[in-house]
Amino acid sequence: MIQAIGLTSDPRKELPPVVDDVSFEAHAGRVTALLGAPGAGKTTALRLMLELQPGRGITYFRGRPLHRIAHPSREVGVLLGEVPGHPARTVQGQLRMLCAAVGVPVRRADEVLEVVGLVSLREERLGMLSRGMDRRLGLACALLPDPHTLVLDDPADGLSTRESRWLHGILRAHAAEGGTVLFTTDDPKEAARTADRVVTIDEGRLVADQEVEDFARTRLRPRVAVRSPHAGRLGALLAKEARRTRRSVEVVREDGSRLSVYGSTCADVGETAHRHGILVHQLAEEIGDMGPYARRQAASEPQGDVSPGRTDEEGAEGLSALPPPISVRQGPSPLRPVRYELRRVAGVGTGYLIAAAVLAASAVLSVLLARVGHTPQPRLLAAWPQELPLPPAALGAGWLGAIAFGDEFRHPALAADRGTVPRRLGLLAAKLLVAAAVALALAVLTVGVDAELLYIVYGGELTAVPIDWPSMSASWLGLMVGCAWAGVLAAGIFRSTTAGLAAVLAVPVVVVPLLQKALEGPSVRTAAGFSTRLRELMLVPWPFGGEQYLAAGARMIAQPVGGALALSLTALLCAYLLTTLRSRFR
Repeated sequence: MIQAIGLTSDPRKELPPVVDDVSFEAHAGRVTALLGAPGAGKTTALRLMLELQPGRGITYFRGRPLHRIAHPSREVGVLLGEVPGHPARTVQGQLRMLCAAVGVPVRRADEVLEVVGLVSLREERLGMLSRGMDRRLGLACALLPDPHTLVLDDPADGLSTRESRWLHGILRAHAAEGGTVLFTTDDPKEAARTADRVVTIDEGRLVADQEVEDFARTRLRPRVAVRSPHAGRLGALLAKEARRTRRSVEVVREDGSRLSVYGSTCADVGETAHRHGILVHQLAEEIGDMGPYARRQAASEPQGDVSPGRTDEEGAEGLSALPPPISVRQGPSPLRPVRYELRRVAGVGTGYLIAAAVLAASAVLSVLLARVGHTPQPRLLAAWPQELPLPPAALGAGWLGAIAFGDEFRHPALAADRGTVPRRLGLLAAKLLVAAAVALALAVLTVGVDAELLYIVYGGELTAVPIDWPSMSASWLGLMVGCAWAGVLAAGIFRSTTAGLAAVLAVPVVVVPLLQKALEGPSVRTAAGFSTRLRELMLVPWPFGGEQYLAAGARMIAQPVGGALALSLTALLCAYLLTTLRSRFR
């Protein structure tokens, strides 16, 4: 059951709020339609309910607000607008990524694909889907975690009449199994033939909350549906008699053999046809326009028997169409966010393209630097000119980290988790782990490709292993991982890939000069003998010469870029934790 109480959006400047004090209920086991003209505030109301937009009011899902539900995406299946995802990701890859995000078995993706009829398009890219196929995929994403509640924004948009009947059958089947269904529409006829209850809003305010029978009787125009081979002649006679008797009757010619007569009854139309010897194939009273499949009611069916809710055809199509339920839901697994992150990274080619561009740019730059000369060997292998604040590999690692939060910002199935899935510490740890692994791989590949190309072009003189390679390696790997983490944290805080990349560039351009200026002046004490004192603190010798690596890490932090990067990462992590705690306790 959904209980929406006092939903009010924040006003913008002098404009009134888009949604103003809207309250309604959607009961379990029933389909509820939120009806309104385009711009009436339907989508805004849903976003307020899902806590995706600031405003006032509260919504309870089975007695609990969304931020008090442990796994909101398993409680509420959401479809808002188009399916947001990388255009290059496949349909199956998108669903499998979401399986890892919400913690359901990967086979669930194949089950919902079969239900929505997208099995043949499982390898299709999201950017190539039509509007109707996108709607089907959106429904698959909503059904994926087997939620109790479905919240769908105009789910039939872009679907054909047959596809709409199929969709309504799915919604009806979900409600028949005890679930709650709330969907928006701007078509009163769709609401009348699909829903059990219709909530109408206009200009952001609630104007009606009715059972579908009352809605159809009071909000839709009763009419008589007539089908005759002489429809034109019958229509003219009905209009002539209405003028003679001064009755308000409207006759609408639907097609060659069909009439819709408003303001009359079956008895009056039948008597007119009988008096003039006109053959009638269909004569039925309808409440509003019930659609082409409801028009096939038996002739002369009384008005009270025309059901504006579910039809038998819809029930036959939909009741057996749901995917099987998930009987066992395991608790959160430490590897679940890692699986999700790996599928997110490997599902599109953006990361591969960035890595390839970085390797190519580094290789060309290293050869050019070697030709010019006067570049130290470490910078030569890293393709890091003195004039650049960061090498291409570090910028690439920061870029890969900055795009790590793209999907969670957009996808309602993830945003249903309080709208703060990016704030989850488990997901942050997974992103940092995967970003670090990618950065390390990129660091090794960059040095390897540069060294190999320098050896081919100039021989082995420039590729000799330096004596202090452990400290140099630690500095290089630390720089790469630090840039990747800066991109991840900044993108998670500011919810922008551009902000993540800007944070990476800000370290050498802004933070390093400030740090150098703060440390200017004569040094009274030094850290000489640091590794020796570390060894003395241990009762047993460091294994594998561990004090050397620790000392190398300390020297790396002592460098301007390393120290600035460490300070930046600390500040970003503190900001991330602050926003996490604030979002959980507000």
